[in-house]
Amino acid sequence: YVGREVLIPITVAILLSFVLSPLVDLLRRIRLGRILSVLLAVLLALGIISAMAGIIGSQVAQLATDIPSYATTVENKVASVRGYALDRISGLLERVGHGDDRAERSAKPQAASPGPSATPQPGEPAAAATAPPAAAGMSPLALAEQYLAPILSPLATTGIILVVAIFVLLQKEDLRDRLIRLAGAGDLHRTTVALDDAGRRLSRYFLTQLAINTTFGLVIGIGLYLVGVPNPILWAILSGLLRFVPYIGSFISAGLPIALAAAVDPGWSMAIETAVLYVVVELAVSQAVEPILYGHSTGLSPLAVVVSAIFWSWLWGPVGLVLSMPLTLCLVVLGRYVDQLEFLDVLLGDRPALTPIESFYQRILAGDADEAEDHAELFLKERSLSSYYDEVALKGMQLAANDAERGVLGEEQLERVKTTIKSLVADLAVYDDREPTETETNSQPAGTPRDQQALPKESPPVAVTDPSSLPPAWRTGNAVLCLAGRGPLDEAASTMLAQLLGKHGISARVAVYEAASRKEIAGLDVSGVAMVCVSYLDISGSPSHLRYLMRRLRQKLPEARILVGLWPAEDAALTDERVRHIIGADRYATSLREAVNLCVEEAGAAAAPHDFRKSFGPPTPSPALANHSE
Repeated sequence: YVGREVLIPITVAILLSFVLSPLVDLLRRIRLGRILSVLLAVLLALGIISAMAGIIGSQVAQLATDIPSYATTVENKVASVRGYALDRISGLLERVGHGDDRAERSAKPQAASPGPSATPQPGEPAAAATAPPAAAGMSPLALAEQYLAPILSPLATTGIILVVAIFVLLQKEDLRDRLIRLAGAGDLHRTTVALDDAGRRLSRYFLTQLAINTTFGLVIGIGLYLVGVPNPILWAILSGLLRFVPYIGSFISAGLPIALAAAVDPGWSMAIETAVLYVVVELAVSQAVEPILYGHSTGLSPLAVVVSAIFWSWLWGPVGLVLSMPLTLCLVVLGRYVDQLEFLDVLLGDRPALTPIESFYQRILAGDADEAEDHAELFLKERSLSSYYDEVALKGMQLAANDAERGVLGEEQLERVKTTIKSLVADLAVYDDREPTETETNSQPAGTPRDQQALPKESPPVAVTDPSSLPPAWRTGNAVLCLAGRGPLDEAASTMLAQLLGKHGISARVAVYEAASRKEIAGLDVSGVAMVCVSYLDISGSPSHLRYLMRRLRQKLPEARILVGLWPAEDAALTDERVRHIIGADRYATSLREAVNLCVEEAGAAAAPHDFRKSFGPPTPSPALANHSE
């Protein structure tokens, strides 16, 4: 605040350098040299600014000469509005029984209100016309200071802006290197790429905004000319400039033309048409043009835009209001690329503060199944149900399982988590396990970079099966038994797998771990079971209990195929051949989608001729796993 006289022109110069940087690069590509390219770009900007200032000045001077001719129309409209209001008030008072007396008392002050007296009262100074000139006793230096200071101050500020912009453009690479040294010298390659990308993004954003606002002013000017509002060029320029002010700029720019239209036209049609013009053009630009050109948002949260406008206006006045959006955008871009400044992106940006995995865990931890479902619906507009379960739900459940293992989650909290997940899975049963079509995906904004970094970039394709091609026993007889592991949330993972199998035409049911314990396995209903899928979020590095479970299942179901789903893909059972041999399962899967594909393969093998396995052997597992161990 104290240094605003210096900081404002420097800030404007830096932002101007972002706008002029593409032009300088273009001039340098045609071999004009760095210095000449910078000077030509700055002179072009100065010429445009000077031309706009000259046009605005001439238009304002012309408007000032025409203002007296509009006074009569304004006075007549004010009188008519006042008379209409008095008539309405008088009629209202008459209806309640006091109309005549109160109407007279309310009308008399209006009619008898005296104008300003032309005769000076005793003790008052004489008229200004008879007063001696204020400059009569002033020295030439004082006169120069009084009349030249208002002119020299803007010129000095403009000079500072141009000089700083020239040096910023001349030393752009050096300034970038210094910023790298301050913010990210530990990883020069990453920081250099990030800052170059940030500079390009900011330049593109500023140029796009400049083009949009220029087009906005041009359309407004043409519309005002057709409507008949005087000085349409002035209002076109002001509309384009004021639109740089977030949220309220368009409303401010519309106020004066609407007031002028009301002063020019004896009726109200011109003012109404002017207001409709601004509303229609603003809605078209903000809701159609801007989303197409640079996305559905500027990268700032709506609250950050409002708060930043208030802050910069308080700090630097009207200039701060105009600069609030680009300044805040610069801070957010820096926060996205510089680790030390990431808090700026979290506080001011519009990207989710939590990844989908973290958000899922936070919502189920709070017992809020509705908001968890809302987040799931947004994900399912771009991805399949199995992708959501694998990439968000299972990973969020692993966070819960880890907290439960560390003793962070109490019994009551863990029970609430189980109930919330069960409710969420039941609500998501209405969705099909398929990838959305291109039309459905394009109708939604793309995921944010942070979200994309948190999720796998590629997954195996979803199994596509014609249910009628499966054996009847696999479609109707609970052919797959989804058995939960020992973990507190393994039953939820088994429920998800059973749901996905059902969507691909395979009948499945869920059994808890206790049903296959030593005491209870004798009573386990295995009628019609052709395959068992055991789900484990974590085997805690000791597969002994899983090995004994495999032995009991082999004794109970000697002909059934057994699949073990170990959802943490880094588990040793998926990489250590010795561990896999000890466990003794037929198949291993690292995701629910992989498990569904393997079950579909087994169902297809069951539909093949009887000697399928004898001739060709069991279905080949995924090359990524290479874990078949019969």
